[in-house]
Amino acid sequence: MRAVDDAVRVRRVYDPPEKDDGTRVLVDRLWPRGVSKEHAAVDVWAKEAAPSKELRSWYHQDPDGRFDDFVDRYRTELDDSAHRDAVEELATLLRGDGPVTFVTAVKEVGTSQVPVLVDHLEHVTGRR
Repeated sequence: MRAVDDAVRVRRVYDPPEKDDGTRVLVDRLWPRGVSKEHAAVDVWAKEAAPSKELRSWYHQDPDGRFDDFVDRYRTELDDSAHRDAVEELATLLRGDGPVTFVTAVKEVGTSQVPVLVDHLEHVTGRR
């Protein structure tokens, strides 16, 4: 899909894996419909780093009108105790050697949790 920087790539889980994906991390709370574990080729499922069920449901009621508030609420969640371990696990992956590819089932990646998560991790790891 696109490279966020040299260490983080973002792709849709429905696309075939590529040799240079490195560690593939599913960053959705729910497993993608119709995708086998073999096809997804996911190394890590970081579902605890994804938005809570409540936040995801609230956002999907009006994604166009709620995106800015969603970003703020999700950033708050990423700092809470329920997300802390998952965020640290992802930060550790990003500090390691080799590429990391975040995979997601969302159609509109730019207005999803993914860029918010990447931005948060870049801040946590000092990649900004």
